[in-house]
Amino acid sequence: MKKIVGLAILAAIFIGGSSLKKEPAADGWISLFDGKSLKGWKVGQNAGTFSVENGAIVAHGETAHLFYDGDVKNHNFKDFEFKAEVMTEPGSNSGIYIHTQYQEGGWPSKGYEVQVNNSHTDWRRTGSLYAIEDVKEVYVKDNEWYWEEVSVKGKRIVIKINGKTVVDYTEPENVKRPKDMAGRVLSSGTFALQGHDPKSKVHFRNIMVKPL
Repeated sequence: MKKIVGLAILAAIFIGGSSLKKEPAADGWISLFDGKSLKGWKVGQNAGTFSVENGAIVAHGETAHLFYDGDVKNHNFKDFEFKAEVMTEPGSNSGIYIHTQYQEGGWPSKGYEVQVNNSHTDWRRTGSLYAIEDVKEVYVKDNEWYWEEVSVKGKRIVIKINGKTVVDYTEPENVKRPKDMAGRVLSSGTFALQGHDPKSKVHFRNIMVKPL
């Protein structure tokens, strides 16, 4: 009897496990990364830039972008809260894109980039809404895990580093961007992680979203 019950429990876990992982926790947060693989994520050119090491996604290699392509909200988010633990190694640059969409190569043309950079030569530091509302101050150190959070509610984007608000930006109605930044507007879309260059090495873990 014990053996039969045990097998039934295992079967239930096996059958329901994949869907259970996608269910939100009691506080509404849903994990986008299983800590073991790149399942649910998609990359085009230079796919070798991304790997999983010690429970984290590592971006290290030629320029590439890893797009969330999983089942949560059919990878299409409008209003949300997003958070991830991030660790940069010295001299590294990366970014977290929001309201973006998959493209095979190049820098994503759709959506906004939230900067990840504590010591790279680019003066725009971690927490910047890249080239829209930039941060010059350095709030966190290389080789240390920190929380980077982004929320979008309507036209408002709030970026926090370890709980401290560093950007609070409201997109103007009918905003006009320069031609080379035409896609830097709020709409809806997925998230992407950036592999900036071969000298940059950045780690991401506990990647979570709370759809609003």
